[in-house]
Amino acid sequence: MCAASVLVVDDSVTMRALIKHALSRDPDIVVVGEASNPFEARDKMKQLDPDVVTLDVEMPNMNGIEFLEKIMTLRPTPVIMVSNLTAPGAAATLAALEIGAFDCIAKPSARETMFTELPGLIKEAARAKAGMAKRRKGGAAPRHAVGEPARDRRMHLPDLVAIGSSTGGVEALMQVLSEFPANCPATVIVQHLPAAFTGSFAARLDRVSQARVVEAKGGEPLLPGHVYLAPGGQRHMIVKAGSRPSVALVESETISGHRPSVDVLFTSIAKNFGGSTCGVILTGMGRDGAQGLLEMRRAGANTLGQDEESSLVYGMPRVANEIGAVARQLPLGKIAKQIFSGG
Repeated sequence: MCAASVLVVDDSVTMRALIKHALSRDPDIVVVGEASNPFEARDKMKQLDPDVVTLDVEMPNMNGIEFLEKIMTLRPTPVIMVSNLTAPGAAATLAALEIGAFDCIAKPSARETMFTELPGLIKEAARAKAGMAKRRKGGAAPRHAVGEPARDRRMHLPDLVAIGSSTGGVEALMQVLSEFPANCPATVIVQHLPAAFTGSFAARLDRVSQARVVEAKGGEPLLPGHVYLAPGGQRHMIVKAGSRPSVALVESETISGHRPSVDVLFTSIAKNFGGSTCGVILTGMGRDGAQGLLEMRRAGANTLGQDEESSLVYGMPRVANEIGAVARQLPLGKIAKQIFSGG
């Protein structure tokens, strides 16, 4: 495989040097250029055609969010946002993920913590480049399609819906939840995000969906018309059965490399709710959720997976499909309808 080519965009000379140093240690990555502002970056993207762009949020003349929107519209390329996890930064980075950024990482607070995860993200992003360009060029459904909710559809509703996603999931969930009606079944979601992001992401989902979307605190009853997003951080989200089914947050080790883990959520549903449920696995790196979705299917649940064509990263859905956990693969734009058809 050819080395992944990277364009580093940041107005800080020091930060560009740190990123380049972190990437230079990996023989499968080459930094082909750098830019101090979006206008310079635009010209270098045309000249160099990088596989991946790293992009700061706060820059002069045009901020990174505005530039990202132009990239995704005019020249779809995997972009990794490099941002501070302050409250304003979290909101900005979440907006970037919604637009279609591949992922985001925090700027290091000290040299000894600098960008340890960035090389791996760069290589995953480079592999996703062809699929991203094809998916957008091929005319994917308009982002968030909020004008056509599912409220008037005659639906066959499961008792509970569970969704798991990771890289690319912010954009995917915005589209899926925009089609959820006000009377949707209770729905639980694990999206791999840092703790600073999940509260603001729940608020964004709430604005595009007719359902009520909240960040789970633990102890909430599972109510129709409500969607519960697992908080990022140190606890897994599970669902408890009984006379009053509810959401619970539990402290435990990482599972499948994550906390919260999609596998933990799906497994709790398989054990406690059985067949009248629907499990959905969306775009993401790795394999989290595949085994739990298989357990849901074995318990009689309807299980759906996002297809390769519409996935930003066909990792989690691919593994789930390969092990037989997915009853039906679908493009992103058809998943909400299928959840409610039950077929």
